[in-house]
Amino acid sequence: MLKSKIWLSSPHMGGNEEVYVKEAFTSNWIAPLGPNVNGFENAISSYLSDEKDYETAALVSGTAAIHLALRLLGTKTEDYILVQSFTFCGTSNPVSYEGANIVFIDSEEDTWNMCPDALEEAIVALKGKTIRAIIPVHLYGMPAKMNEILSIANKYNVPVIEDAAEALGSKYNGKACGTFGTMAALSFNGNKIITTSGGGALVAKNRDYIDKARFLSTQARDEAPHYEHSQIGFNYRMSNVVAGIGRGQMEVLDLRVQQRRDNNIRYRNYFKEIEGVSFQTEPDDSYFSNYWLTCILIDPEKSGGIDREQVRLIMEQNQIDSRPLWKPMHLQPVHKDAIFFGTGVCEKLFEQGLCLPSGSNLTDEDFERIFKVLDSIFKK
Repeated sequence: MLKSKIWLSSPHMGGNEEVYVKEAFTSNWIAPLGPNVNGFENAISSYLSDEKDYETAALVSGTAAIHLALRLLGTKTEDYILVQSFTFCGTSNPVSYEGANIVFIDSEEDTWNMCPDALEEAIVALKGKTIRAIIPVHLYGMPAKMNEILSIANKYNVPVIEDAAEALGSKYNGKACGTFGTMAALSFNGNKIITTSGGGALVAKNRDYIDKARFLSTQARDEAPHYEHSQIGFNYRMSNVVAGIGRGQMEVLDLRVQQRRDNNIRYRNYFKEIEGVSFQTEPDDSYFSNYWLTCILIDPEKSGGIDREQVRLIMEQNQIDSRPLWKPMHLQPVHKDAIFFGTGVCEKLFEQGLCLPSGSNLTDEDFERIFKVLDSIFKK
């Protein structure tokens, strides 16, 4: 009998999502915008800061949020955008949408995120060029070294767009990821820690940015009884129906964070006696990761020749989903001519890294299956 698939990170409903969605149907708020959008935006803003000093625009994706942030900063084709290389293409694609120049920045070994040393090296090398923004990423929920990154950004007067797509619920020095940059992007894709099926948000302390984002994301329609457009806009606004899912998901966010962190502990306990396996780990107490995905490195020289791909394929044969870490964007064919600053840390991470099943809805039975397959690999 074929066993059911154990997914890497599947949606996990809390229960009230259906209530909010049903309200949208009952009230006929099926068209874009409405009470659920307002409620979802308010819930995000309140979650990120007790002082309620952040504004949120609910959008169709995290990619859309980054694109609007670049547009709001006035990005031009001659500008340079410094982007963490070790990330998903949703971080870098918006730079290409605007026709600007992408410069990829390496990772550091502590958090696997943007390396401050490589970042400053790039800024110095680009002297005389207009650097419009720096885009660091909180990879897999692990906060980046924001103190160092922001210090460099302030030194050279460059805005930071924070890619917190994977880091809702994570904190650095007690402050929520998504509240460090000039603007920040969140994602609610189907595999994220909470989901709206597909969706994202732009977050900023500056109300003007959010007001302009809402305007641009609804096709930049000017005030008029007819359809009047004085600039190009986008169809990026989240609908009232899917925002209802988001409202229900926000109610269980803290629980989902704890469940993901508990998963991470289970994996650490399993691997503690196994040579050659290490984890993406909080460097010290100032870091709090939601551990959206539990990620490991497998060093074949210390593991008896076992490598990441061998583990991935055997798990796949047993209907268990796993995934290599992100392939660095500077290695992608579409960016073969892009500039890169660093020593290749992210390349090594890609070669050895694996994301393990990390869903908040994993059961004890699921873990028994996962560990049984891992036993067959590591404990022969």
